[in-house]
Amino acid sequence: MKAITLGEDGVKLSEIDPPSPKSNQILVKVRACGMNRSDLLETQGQSFGHLSGDTKVLGGEFAGEVVEVGSEAEGLQVGDRVMCRGGSGWAEYAVANWRRAAPMGDMDITWEQAACIQGALQTMHDAIVTNGRFKSGQTALIQGASSGAGLMGLQVARAMGAKLVIGTSGNAERRARLSEFGADIALDSSDDGWVEQVLEATDGNGVDVTVDMLSGDFVNRNMQVTAVHGRVINIGRLAGMSTEFNCDLHAARRLHYIGTTGRSRSMDEHAEVRRRANEDLWDAVVRGKIASPIDKIFPLEEAATALARMNASEHFGKIVLKVQ
Repeated sequence: MKAITLGEDGVKLSEIDPPSPKSNQILVKVRACGMNRSDLLETQGQSFGHLSGDTKVLGGEFAGEVVEVGSEAEGLQVGDRVMCRGGSGWAEYAVANWRRAAPMGDMDITWEQAACIQGALQTMHDAIVTNGRFKSGQTALIQGASSGAGLMGLQVARAMGAKLVIGTSGNAERRARLSEFGADIALDSSDDGWVEQVLEATDGNGVDVTVDMLSGDFVNRNMQVTAVHGRVINIGRLAGMSTEFNCDLHAARRLHYIGTTGRSRSMDEHAEVRRRANEDLWDAVVRGKIASPIDKIFPLEEAATALARMNASEHFGKIVLKVQ
């Protein structure tokens, strides 16, 4: 089968043997693949578990049809359409633990859209609702809101009944579109004035939940704009992996500063994240109230070009690979 592999000579299209599902896995005929920041970071030396035997196959999110079901897999059968999270998805065939597969049923959705819903949906529900303990009527700030995950975060906050949703982006053109996805206020994260603007919009109180995909030098400012007893959820480090942390500010505002990632989770945790997100938001997905805007669709063979687009931050929304 064709697959996008990563080796000493970089990212390339390879011909490899199809994987065989374990007893707790399903084998999927892949129709489309979502591209995430983790895929790019994988090519830059970080490890996100995108493996297939001795060959590293990229891709952590995909959609397609079940063609084989392991003996321990429950609730799925050959022919089912599924949206999956896992490793090694950028290929004509991929395996996924059955607990990380979301059946599509008869919902009217393209393969391209299906391939990029679950990753962002689960990530943002886990950040905002589970870790952020968000309640209807509260306020939220999404840092890095013009990314695929950020745009989903705006929609999740709105769907969960936010009184006020604030999104940030350093790009004026993208910032102008944030209102399409639920932002009441769109701020320029490259201008330090955003701190005062958040406080002004919240009567000086700050937001109840801040979702931080930037970190680095934004950490202390994020704490400044988060309400006393509020929650800062760190899910990304695009502006830096480390910084000087103002411990006194953290204590003075009695903040809950929570870091989260999927890399270190058990399968039980992954399954619970999927269950919770879809329990709250599946109806909104089916009705088209929540969707991932697609930036551009590339054929699988052009994965390297697609990765370059993401690396250059030229995209708005999700980049998708289509499998013929």
